[in-house]
Amino acid sequence: MGKMIIGRYLPGNSWIHRLDPRCKFIATFIFVAIVFLANNWLTYLLLGIFVLGAVTLSQVSLRFFIKGVRPMIFLILFTVALQIFLTPGGQPFWQWGIFSLSALSIKNGVFIFVRFLLIIFISTLLTITTTPLQMADAIGSILKPLKVVHFPVEEVALMLSIALQFIPLLSDETTKIMNAQRARGVDFGDGNILRQIKAIVPILIPLFVSSFNIAYDLSIAMESRGYQGSERRSKYRQLNWNSADSLVMMIFVLLTILLIILRS
Repeated sequence: MGKMIIGRYLPGNSWIHRLDPRCKFIATFIFVAIVFLANNWLTYLLLGIFVLGAVTLSQVSLRFFIKGVRPMIFLILFTVALQIFLTPGGQPFWQWGIFSLSALSIKNGVFIFVRFLLIIFISTLLTITTTPLQMADAIGSILKPLKVVHFPVEEVALMLSIALQFIPLLSDETTKIMNAQRARGVDFGDGNILRQIKAIVPILIPLFVSSFNIAYDLSIAMESRGYQGSERRSKYRQLNWNSADSLVMMIFVLLTILLIILRS
């Protein structure tokens, strides 16, 4: 859990770091949407090359991204297993009740696995190259048109940026609690599923207490500094949309067109 990297920021001066945070935000959402256009090996290869190119431009080691996937690998493999054994169609090699195994289900399972990896990589790329303040500014700027319908844009932007920052914080806190429980003799990898689920309960309670304490301290700190979400305030940091950001948007348009052409 301590290796969770989504939500963390790595300081740097790469081309990806210097992009406008609004561009990175919009590009990430576009990628998550167009990844579902891929439905054959060629389209997934194209997306894989694109993501590896983006990771290279960020000047962050690929090994760092792979380590970040490890905490979620169980959830990914569980989803892939469901996809493999519950996908109907094709000539089954093996069948038992509603479960079956065929070449089609294995191929779909591999596609789902690759899709998960690509989405995690591109989401991680957004958070490790964008500071929390830039993230809040980007969300506030993108949602600004909703102010005409009295949508609480600033509050939502602040809430989302704080939630992203809390992911690695809670991950570290979970690791500390698990280490403390191990020191008391708890073995989280021993026994059947029911016993392992019971072993998680002593983690959840102190984790909830710790989370509420952190949220309480944060709210006290914000109130003591006079924060009022509904107040209009000027911005010290100004966002600038440059030609590089427009180039990224054009690349995404081209990528979308290629996916539509190459999909079968």
